Amino acid sequence: MSDQPRPSRTAAVIPAAGRGVRLGPGAPKALRALGGTPMLVHAVRAMAASRQVSLVVIVAPPDGAPEVRNLLDEHALPERTEFLVVPGGGTRQESVKLGLDALPADIRAVLVHDAARPLVPVDTVDAVVEAVRDGAPAVVPALPLADTVKEVEPGAPGEPEPVLSTPVRSRLRAVQTPQGFDRDTLVRAHERVAVSGEGATDDAGLVEQLGVPVVVVPGHEEAFKVTRPLDLVLAEAVLARRRANDGF
Repeated sequence: MSDQPRPSRTAAVIPAAGRGVRLGPGAPKALRALGGTPMLVHAVRAMAASRQVSLVVIVAPPDGAPEVRNLLDEHALPERTEFLVVPGGGTRQESVKLGLDALPADIRAVLVHDAARPLVPVDTVDAVVEAVRDGAPAVVPALPLADTVKEVEPGAPGEPEPVLSTPVRSRLRAVQTPQGFDRDTLVRAHERVAVSGEGATDDAGLVEQLGVPVVVVPGHEEAFKVTRPLDLVLAEAVLARRRANDGF
């Protein structure tokens, strides 16, 4: 038996325990159909499409792990990739932590990906992984903003809100996923940074609170988040175009 250490691997964690109420009533957001296939399956395939990702951990609703396992078994997934389903927690932050706890010891780089970003291209996934492997402790894909942004004093829904400032748009980026991390850095962030309420919506934000630098790589317009009904219409159009052009 060789005494050589096993090479380090990269895993993706997909928290899929949220209900996604803004998308309307029905199944949890990650299980909504896109082109006849649940968005979660599209997201899992997007991570597994990268040859640099050898394990995908899906964090299911707390009582929904068997359902998610059955769902994955019903759809074709790459044989070269391992898949693991674990039950999640009450918040996204708790679910990501549970996904991290399930990783084997030889995983050194971790991607965290939103199940609601089902169409992220493999080139974006690879760019994030490569940046982490090149030494960046935290990496996020992002796009420049097209719209001017205003900081406001939040008010009651539907009421006018006073503008406090107008940030310089050229310095702003709309952040996407997968976000990539050195495993030890992300684990430390989840252990040390306490977030109240619904918890953290952005893992890079937790890392920032440790004082660890976060870098941005170019995102992609098709890595948008399916949050509202109109997003689902756009996602259907993108998927139809892919299938027509290259048999995606």
